[in-house]
Amino acid sequence: MEHSSRKAILAALLANLAIALAKIVGFAFTGAASMLAEAVHSLADTTNQGLLFLGGARARKKATPEHPFGYGRERFFWAFVVALVIFSAGAMFALFEGVDKLRHPHKLESAGWAVGILLVSMAMEGFSFRTAVHESKRTKGSESWWKFIRRSKTPELPVVLLEDFGALIGLALALVGIGLAEMTGNARFDALGSVAIAILLASIAITLVVEMKSLLIGESASPADVARICSAMTSSDQVLSVIHLRTEHLGPDELLVGAKVAFDTSLDVYALARAIDDVEAKIRSAVPEARVIYIEPDVRRVDGAGQEKEEARD
Repeated sequence: MEHSSRKAILAALLANLAIALAKIVGFAFTGAASMLAEAVHSLADTTNQGLLFLGGARARKKATPEHPFGYGRERFFWAFVVALVIFSAGAMFALFEGVDKLRHPHKLESAGWAVGILLVSMAMEGFSFRTAVHESKRTKGSESWWKFIRRSKTPELPVVLLEDFGALIGLALALVGIGLAEMTGNARFDALGSVAIAILLASIAITLVVEMKSLLIGESASPADVARICSAMTSSDQVLSVIHLRTEHLGPDELLVGAKVAFDTSLDVYALARAIDDVEAKIRSAVPEARVIYIEPDVRRVDGAGQEKEEARD
């Protein structure tokens, strides 16, 4: 796991643990549904950071005969589990609590405690979010934040970013719900705050499920990396052209490359083997994430109309 990912996860874990404890104290004093929903949300987030660390540790296991390409996708799997935890432990509990308090309103007690704890929680969550943003900028480049979340092959940073962003919005919703309940004397506003938090968490969970599912199924290298790989192969004097190229992420930092390449037809077997080794070295130099490379030498073929037939033979 990258240093930037570990730092962002650690900051989020420490912040969420402290916030969860503060919110539990706040609920004990106030009985606020939105405060309890936020406490469970923070506990779920704390568990999630632990799961991300677990995924990073398991991904470092060495390859085995049963898993010859290693365990890099463990990071994708545990990030997927995190999304399920957000939905089940966070969104569903908040929805249940909110609906229950809508049906059976509970008058708030010591609302000042709740407001104070929420404001402190927002400050701590803001620190965690700032850390996640700072570490993400190392890999985000010029992409928009939404594109970074959609296209990042490192699952931990998008997860922490969305968790922290959702936590800040959730705290604001809880603050509004408690504030309105206190000002109007209608405790249902607090319950509505809990329902709003549930909808927010469900939206974040669904977004993460979709993105992690795509990574688990297998995503290709980025267009920029594909272009660098093609350029590296064609830079060899023995390569006439790249017939086709396939890439797939075995993990965030591990890329499988398979290519059918047209080499100089005058090469003998030994010269061809050296040419393939040279191409592989050029690929790894251009894209260090390319850990597993398979190069198949071939020649271009065309039909009577001059159209290439190679793709039909794959």
